[in-house]
Amino acid sequence: MGGTPFGKSLGDLGGSGRERARRRGQGQLEAQVLAALHHSSGPATAAWVQQRLGGDLAYTTVMTILSRLHTKQAVTRERSGRAYVWTPAADEAGLAALRMRRVLDGEPDRDAVLASFVSALSAHDEQLLRTLLDRAAADDGPAPGAAAPDDPGRREPSDHAHGG
Repeated sequence: MGGTPFGKSLGDLGGSGRERARRRGQGQLEAQVLAALHHSSGPATAAWVQQRLGGDLAYTTVMTILSRLHTKQAVTRERSGRAYVWTPAADEAGLAALRMRRVLDGEPDRDAVLASFVSALSAHDEQLLRTLLDRAAADDGPAPGAAAPDDPGRREPSDHAHGG
């Protein structure tokens, strides 16, 4: 028998979990991990998340996803003994919004990206966006870098530092 000295279970933990993780894709895994955290009654360990997802993912894969979510500020973590406990900082919609902001932040021509995005919206989504922007403006005043209604070209100095 030429396999590993640890038998089939090692291969099952390493190989099949990674293969399933690849098939699911990082975004889907992140959403599943966030959903599991939202179902917890409080901060949860990576082992708890792994069990909640059915145990088919390697513990290290769950830790990697949690660490990526922490980097994206979608979860918070706190030391509990030698491990961390994790709490969602964003729901699935919040995670999608974080991804959208990261994409926008990585583009040199923010105006063109936003214009292209808005021009592709359905009439319903465009109206929803207008309503949300109006509500945000009424609640907090204009967002930094947002153009005033009478000055569509106004930009904040910090926009230039981001290539915008």
